[in-house]
Amino acid sequence: MLLAAACGIIVANLYYAQPLVGLISASIGLSSSGAGLIVTITQIGYVIGLLFIVPLGDLVENRRLVFVALLLTAAALVVAAVAKNALFFLSASLLIGLGSVATQVLVPFASYLASESSRGRVVGNVMSGLLLGIMLSRPLSSLVADLLSWHAIFALSAAAVVVLALLLLKVLPTRNPTANTTYGALLASMWYLLRTTPILRRRAAYHACVFATFSLFWTTVPLLLSSSDYHFSQKAIALYALVGVAGAVAAPMSGRIADRGWTRPATGVALVTVIVSVLLCLIFQTSSTLGIAVLVLAAILLDAGVSANLVLGQRAIFSLGPEIRSRLNGLFMAMFFFGGAIGSAVGGWAFASGGWSRALWIGAAFPILAFLYFFTEKNSRTHA
Repeated sequence: MLLAAACGIIVANLYYAQPLVGLISASIGLSSSGAGLIVTITQIGYVIGLLFIVPLGDLVENRRLVFVALLLTAAALVVAAVAKNALFFLSASLLIGLGSVATQVLVPFASYLASESSRGRVVGNVMSGLLLGIMLSRPLSSLVADLLSWHAIFALSAAAVVVLALLLLKVLPTRNPTANTTYGALLASMWYLLRTTPILRRRAAYHACVFATFSLFWTTVPLLLSSSDYHFSQKAIALYALVGVAGAVAAPMSGRIADRGWTRPATGVALVTVIVSVLLCLIFQTSSTLGIAVLVLAAILLDAGVSANLVLGQRAIFSLGPEIRSRLNGLFMAMFFFGGAIGSAVGGWAFASGGWSRALWIGAAFPILAFLYFFTEKNSRTHA
């Protein structure tokens, strides 16, 4: 429970800005077409951390690594809270992403504590906390911005992260990895792992596509809802974002399904769910009650499909050797967060240049590509 809560609190920092892109971009002087950078830069920082910090989980004492990463995150959040121009805010966003990779040291940490037979359930439970953090971050930041200002959510989170860092330092057990290597050799080994681990490449490709759609949707839907067609306030956008939390129930369920050996069919269902969520929005483009109800259903389906696919992927990867688990997880997360960064950037541009329809067509293309790739798995042994 502690690890699940910690992952949720930390990862939320990547998404507080998502429903506030309009407010923040206007405040720091970014154009509407560049608003997607607010989320994209944070995700790029996260990718860098996944590639260069998370692998240290196989080399240095994990508790100390988490503590230092959280202190970096807290400092960056303070800068974001007081930033008044794009340069300072985007620089802080990069560092927020970099430090927030502490979550991906904690997730493998949980898998080390679990038995083989219960690993899917344990990872699913921890990931449900992480996913709740992602989903609750959007309504929370919208509500705080409505009551105070967009600056306040970053200040409040900085305080929470400092408290969490001290708590984890005191409570977590010590875990000293057994790897006998250097940092340079550790990084070099990641390319070898990528080349020789087909399950990693496949699961990362699936999730990069669905996460691109996830990031595109949640970057652009606040812009849609705050437009002249919908007239949603920040509080109303927060309530809308809250409905996506229902999708988090798919995480622990998927972990149990994976423990029973049903990873492949469950993956197909998850990919189809994401595709359906976007197609519903394309078919029912109206600000009527029906249109809003469809947006609510689409948000739940999207979050459920993405949650399920993430847990299925991590369960498959964590079934491999424990001595390389942090590096495999770092590669997996880096690859799909890169997909998310692309989705955020393209979404902002697509919405500014072609509106909601263009953003949705691009958003639908990503999971359709993943589903086509999924069919090549039929005669493959890469689904674990």
